[in-house]
Amino acid sequence: MKDQLSRALAFYDEVLRLPHRAEIKRELRDENDIFYLLSFSEMLGLPNPVSYYTLELYPEMIEDFHDWHLRMGMEKSPLDGIRCC
Repeated sequence: MKDQLSRALAFYDEVLRLPHRAEIKRELRDENDIFYLLSFSEMLGLPNPVSYYTLELYPEMIEDFHDWHLRMGMEKSPLDGIRCC
């Protein structure tokens, strides 16, 4: 009985989430894009007051940098120090 109830609750939860899944993914991608812009803004010529604190994140972010700059409409990497294309 508990197993059937837990499966029914899981199904109900999935039915409620289904229409909003694409919207949630788009919002998360937009937040990620803004974070990348803020993190790499100093390299793009924009002042970044927290650049010292974001240095630790660059090794983790560099793997997704190529996808980000293509999504932003830049055919090649805008940064001289980072070659991904």
